[in-house]
Amino acid sequence: MTRKLYYEDPYLREFSARVTARGVEADGTPYVVLDQTCFYPTGGGQPCDLGQIEGVDVLDVEEVAGQIHHRLAAPVTNETVRGAIDWARRFDHMQQHNGQHILSAAAEHLYDVDTVGFHLGRETATVDLAFPDLTQPIVDELEYLANQVVFDNRAIEQRFVTDEELRRYPLRKQPTVRENMRLVIIPDFDYNGCGGTHPHRTGETGPIKILSWERYKGNVRVTFVCGWRALRELREKQLILRTVARQLTSGEAELEDKVARLLHERKELDKALSDARLQLLDAEAEQLWHAHTLLHGVPVVAHAFAERSMQELQRLAGKLAEREAQALVLLVAGGAKTQLVFARGSAATVPMNELLKDTLQLIAGKGGGQPSLAQGGGDTSQTPAAVLAHALELADARLLHVSTT
Repeated sequence: MTRKLYYEDPYLREFSARVTARGVEADGTPYVVLDQTCFYPTGGGQPCDLGQIEGVDVLDVEEVAGQIHHRLAAPVTNETVRGAIDWARRFDHMQQHNGQHILSAAAEHLYDVDTVGFHLGRETATVDLAFPDLTQPIVDELEYLANQVVFDNRAIEQRFVTDEELRRYPLRKQPTVRENMRLVIIPDFDYNGCGGTHPHRTGETGPIKILSWERYKGNVRVTFVCGWRALRELREKQLILRTVARQLTSGEAELEDKVARLLHERKELDKALSDARLQLLDAEAEQLWHAHTLLHGVPVVAHAFAERSMQELQRLAGKLAEREAQALVLLVAGGAKTQLVFARGSAATVPMNELLKDTLQLIAGKGGGQPSLAQGGGDTSQTPAAVLAHALELADARLLHVSTT
């Protein structure tokens, strides 16, 4: 069995070892098994260590059937090897994992809430807590107690225990294994079974900052950062605040009020712009109606636009169809795709959805709607004017059929 140096000394960065087995994974990745290692394998919510063995990159480390597989970028043939872990990655994982222990213990102390999940990601970490919901005051209390434990710089004990010794501790969570049981202990605060790597003192965890929370599978998922990640998060947010304050010619303390005023002004401007657009559409509808033609005695408004949104086409068609009970409205617009809206007055008989369907065959289009209003779109193989001309021909045939029956 591989000697797990990361438990004996989580600060050990380099080591020598003897290769006890080597092989190739199913995907072709070579691996070695060593008689001792500093490389922590993925487990317990904590990602594996990375680094190098004999100058070859370690891509992944996983315990498989009792063996720790060090998966490599290339084969290593030496029988005795030197290994070195990526210390920045290891220490980051130690900070985040220990921060989770402290946050979980704080939740239990303050609210008797259990931890039901943990994930350590590349940018942030998450812990799932059995809260029905969270509020900012509760989050503030959790953060305060957690950081108080950090600033106290308490000792962290890490040890393997027997089943008999285990019963002496007020465990926050019972271990899931019955052999090689390992506890991580912050005396008088947290007693927890854990196989991850942790620093020797809580102060090394660095500041703990909760970033956000959301309901997740009946619990609350809390996203947080610790240590160097927390400082990076603060630096990035401070740069954003300073940039925004400069752009708005405002002090950081006044930003919230300034942004609220800007949003209110934007809402009023949007409403004014919407009202102006509606007025323009009314005027445009008036112009289009005056340009209507008669087809077998039926007023028809037919127009092709170079480009127009579907929403504007629908509004124009609706306004025009209201002008005359017998009216037909055929609007076509170009752009990224060809769009069509067909409408009719309340007493007209031509089914617009059928007319649209027949027209769309020209441009391999799709659409639908009701006999009174239909819309759709297709490719740009034909100009809007050509599509409109085709629609008029189809409408003429339908009107001719109606007038002769």
